[in-house]
Amino acid sequence: MFYVKEQLNDTVGISIEINDENVFCRCPHCGSEVQVDLAEVFADGKVDLFGTSVLCDSCGKKLAGGKQCGCEQT
Repeated sequence: MFYVKEQLNDTVGISIEINDENVFCRCPHCGSEVQVDLAEVFADGKVDLFGTSVLCDSCGKKLAGGKQCGCEQT
């Protein structure tokens, strides 16, 4: 099991199991929240959490069609 751990203050910390329902990121074009399936994102075997971003469906469709999505980058 993998989990994230954060110390909130000197006496309180939390740990949360990472699963296929609780991993999210922000779309690099519009900033909307995107649920991420890590197994799908890293299926090619190249794992780079810091250098990987995931587009929202709307921006992904627009960019795949060669059009500008019109979103403001955040």
